[in-house]
Amino acid sequence: MPKLPFNRLPAYRSHKPSGQAVVTLDGKDIYLGVHGTAASRAAYEQVITEWIANGRRLPTACDEHRIELSVTELIAAYWRHVEAYYIKDGQPTSEQEWIRYAMKPLRRLYGHTRAAEFGPLALKAVTWAMIDDGASRSVINGRTTRIRRLFKWAASQELVPASVYHALQTVPGLRVGRSPARETDPVLPVSDEHIDAIKPFMPRQVRAMIELQKLSGMRPGEVIIMRGVDLDMTGHIWHYRPSNHKTAHHGHQRVVDLGPRGQGVIRPFLKPDLQAYLFSPLDVTAERRGELRRQRKTPVQPSQRNRRKRCPKHQPKNHYTTTSYRRAIARACDKAFPPHEDLSEDAKKEWRKQHRWHPHQLRHNFATRIRREHGLEAARILLGHRTMAVTEVYAEIDRMKVADIVSRTG
Repeated sequence: MPKLPFNRLPAYRSHKPSGQAVVTLDGKDIYLGVHGTAASRAAYEQVITEWIANGRRLPTACDEHRIELSVTELIAAYWRHVEAYYIKDGQPTSEQEWIRYAMKPLRRLYGHTRAAEFGPLALKAVTWAMIDDGASRSVINGRTTRIRRLFKWAASQELVPASVYHALQTVPGLRVGRSPARETDPVLPVSDEHIDAIKPFMPRQVRAMIELQKLSGMRPGEVIIMRGVDLDMTGHIWHYRPSNHKTAHHGHQRVVDLGPRGQGVIRPFLKPDLQAYLFSPLDVTAERRGELRRQRKTPVQPSQRNRRKRCPKHQPKNHYTTTSYRRAIARACDKAFPPHEDLSEDAKKEWRKQHRWHPHQLRHNFATRIRREHGLEAARILLGHRTMAVTEVYAEIDRMKVADIVSRTG
């Protein structure tokens, strides 16, 4: 049966042989009573409401089926909910991919187990399997949280007893130093020397995004989607309201204030089309091709001037993604800090790893500077955090200042 568009509902119809009203859901005809009566229309509204609330599928009414539901079947049912719920601007969010990774060890170990029998010991076994796979402690805690969320959803849909979810809540997350799970290195600011060293090896659009992050503390996902329509340039201080940001689904607003230096970075990229993205790979490609044309020693043949591939495999997008932005910086790092030729391949990989940095570190640069010069509260406001505890993660203590104090007092 073809899938209905999301904004359409199955029709209330007449079943002529019986004279009853009928609606077809998930390929099953549901009879509602005498066609045209108020009772049948009320029954239709009830059935449709339950169907929508259950993720546009029929609720599982049979207790015996719920008891026999396997973990694999539960994951399949949950995934339909995930695909419909974790959507932003018509595109799947990264949470879908995180949930997919969380479900893999669960399905591998307990796919054939009845979902109603999955308990705390089973969740601990999945946790240990992730430790054996080499996942870090923070990643493991995130995945176990998503597994609990699966059973919370299942309990709300009456697919498993609520006691299953409540039992899983008794399993605590892994604590620092209390488990064999590996710890990840803290994210630290990147030195100005490393930033300046890679600038000659990247396009001006990427250099501008880096400079804006340093000056404003924006997240990578906020700077890549900057458009003219999102900028309020009426006052001495410009205000940038990203069309999409990390906490938008919580109803929070994000406003980035831009001073004279930040405004100077943006001005060369302002466009007549206010809906156009300021930092576009399309512009990078056009500028690169124009520069190659200017450097040609021989004239271009007339037949080659407007030559384009009919179906190019890689078409530049109208704005950077967080991944393409990070890769542009990584490529520039590899060019600015090439490994020695006499190193082995493994040693070269380690060299590149040590000499690369990623755009999120620039947010830590901003937080550290603002905290040092203006205090923690100012850093919290400018970073857009709701609590001080989150800001503490970003605003690294200035070790040089600490060393100076210790040298004078210790």
